[in-house]
Amino acid sequence: MKTVSFGILSTYPPTQCGLATFSEALVGALRVRDVAGVIRVVEPGDELVSSALVSYGVDGHWVRGAAEGWAAAAGWLSSHDVAVIQHEYGIYGGRDGQDVVPVVRALEVPAIVVLHTVPSNPSVRQRAILEELADLCGAVVTMTQTARRRLSDHYTVDPGKIRVIPHGAVDNRGNDPQRAGDPRQVLTWGLLGEGKGIEWAIEAMALLRDLRPPPWYSIVGQTHPRVLQRQGERYRDALASRVRQFGVQDSVRFDARYLSEPDLRKTIRQADVVLLPYDSLDQVTSGVLIEAIAAGKPVISTDFPHARELLSTGAGLLVARKDPAAIADALRQVLTEPDLRAAMAAEACRLAPRVLWPAVAAQYRQVALDVLGVDPPLTAAALATA
Repeated sequence: MKTVSFGILSTYPPTQCGLATFSEALVGALRVRDVAGVIRVVEPGDELVSSALVSYGVDGHWVRGAAEGWAAAAGWLSSHDVAVIQHEYGIYGGRDGQDVVPVVRALEVPAIVVLHTVPSNPSVRQRAILEELADLCGAVVTMTQTARRRLSDHYTVDPGKIRVIPHGAVDNRGNDPQRAGDPRQVLTWGLLGEGKGIEWAIEAMALLRDLRPPPWYSIVGQTHPRVLQRQGERYRDALASRVRQFGVQDSVRFDARYLSEPDLRKTIRQADVVLLPYDSLDQVTSGVLIEAIAAGKPVISTDFPHARELLSTGAGLLVARKDPAAIADALRQVLTEPDLRAAMAAEACRLAPRVLWPAVAAQYRQVALDVLGVDPPLTAAALATA
């Protein structure tokens, strides 16, 4: 079977963001059978730490705003069979990240663009960038059916190019049983910033004081670096103030670390329920949601598109956004009804295999073979065992 060489353009660790973590995991999964390398998109000055990046598998840097940096990035990507362009508007230079377009124009190999965001109401420039990337690339990957429909319905994109491949996750199913009488653990994690909706979850905890033992609510994650740069710890401080306002100091705890993957996986396994109280009604992809499912955890989430799609078969409950009473009612159900909690966890475990990184990487490999025109395509059995 042909080995495929992937050149990937993305943010990448040690940058701390969801897209960087995603790309690192995808590269690791692809390398099981193929070859993969990375051009890391960085802010000016970040490339100076390149001597420490060997262990991350970074092959070079594209510094945002650097003159002619796009040409060097395109040349390196063209030394591989297929270029994979991870796309978020905020990671590339220029207005709305427009500097990525010249890179793709200059490629001498087929390209796959992975859309981490598909705005429902894009600006004129955002629409033009996305549509040109889709036109230039041989395949367009979205991570949900919702994003695929939005792309087909609201953008001028060849529907035959669109592939739906879920956001991947590490298999984290397993039992971390608690001792009898231990409080139930509710978990929210991720980089903090306004829009996460954690303030409503804190208020909801005040409505659960009657439960015995009262549940613990853990809020894990540091403030997003860009939020920290612009606003400092304003959001976290506001959350801490809300904890005091509602008198839930004994049931809410913050862990402001950016956890290593092993520590994060352990933290997720110890949770009884994962809570996503996000304010957004527009989010079509959530890595946190996928990781919760990959851990076999019941989920309570506000009704954003990815949650509606993934939780429709019973792995979670949907609640209205900015509604502490609704969040509290859902938590009370899951925490006090063992049969419901077990059924939700069982459905999450059933869904998990399709979102694990080996299965996801196999689908990227198939898309690469398609854009390269390699026959025959992988069979369903081969994809399942890839």
